[in-house]
Amino acid sequence: MSSTMLTIRYAHYPIRGSFTISRDTKISADVIHCFIRNGAVTGKGECVPYPRYGETLANVHREIMTIRPLIEKGASHADILAAMKPGAARNAVDCALWDLKAKTEKTCVAAMLGIRTKPLVTAFTLSLDTPDAMYRQAKENAACPLLKIKVGDEDDIARIRAVRNAAPDARLIIDANEGWCKDNLAENMEAAHTYSVSLIEQPLPASQDEYLKAVPHKVAICADESLHTTDDLEKLSGLYDAINIKLDKAGGLTEALRLKEHARKKGFQIMAGCMVGSSLSMAPAVLLAQDADFVDLDGPLLLEQDCEFGLRYAEYRVFAPTAQLWG
Repeated sequence: MSSTMLTIRYAHYPIRGSFTISRDTKISADVIHCFIRNGAVTGKGECVPYPRYGETLANVHREIMTIRPLIEKGASHADILAAMKPGAARNAVDCALWDLKAKTEKTCVAAMLGIRTKPLVTAFTLSLDTPDAMYRQAKENAACPLLKIKVGDEDDIARIRAVRNAAPDARLIIDANEGWCKDNLAENMEAAHTYSVSLIEQPLPASQDEYLKAVPHKVAICADESLHTTDDLEKLSGLYDAINIKLDKAGGLTEALRLKEHARKKGFQIMAGCMVGSSLSMAPAVLLAQDADFVDLDGPLLLEQDCEFGLRYAEYRVFAPTAQLWG
């Protein structure tokens, strides 16, 4: 593969309105596209640098470029996992390698992995806002089978109640993004149980996971910021009931698949999640999500405009990517 070349490009996708979680508000998805070309064939991947983990467009760019010589010598997935740390940069490279391999072999990644794809119900995420505003958001999307609501501020119980009243038939995920504390944890979790929430994501800061031992898990608790790779599973056992696997945290599809396999063996429920990115970010995760307990791959639905050849979304379901997009 002496003719292999790696290039990268920035892309900016404006968000429809804005998107608020407990930490911040976003008005655009700022991503990096990685292209690995061998002859006439080009594989591509997208990553979303995430400030919570110290990532920026600039430092992720630099990290990718440091392994450019390795890629251009024909590096494998195993080589990349060994040479790069988990995170956005490795995700873009790993997913581009999968796409390149599928195109070179004139097949698809799903077939290579033995995965039979089907449309999946995906959560639709409601941005953090006042209880009244979140009621209106939920009312507009009450037909969605699975709603995810961002919380992590004052009045969270009122938010949960408002969304439940607006969408009485939907399954609910509430995501605090580390916004709760040990003092309101029990009360908020009891409210989640009262309003028939199906899953609570990352209620406490990752540094305070131990407090989860002290409260009854009437609703399953899912690790997000506390979970990156397979190596994290042992410390989460007994604290969490589920894990949210995101390619940008795990550092690519290769590690994400390994993580899912090991998590299942340890009895964790699986959520396949995402950062806010385009369909190119979501495409590999659709394969990961095929047998997940919860799917949250709605990133492109939050954008003003998706990338070219975007994923098909219909009736709150996401369909497998076409070869024109990825894989």
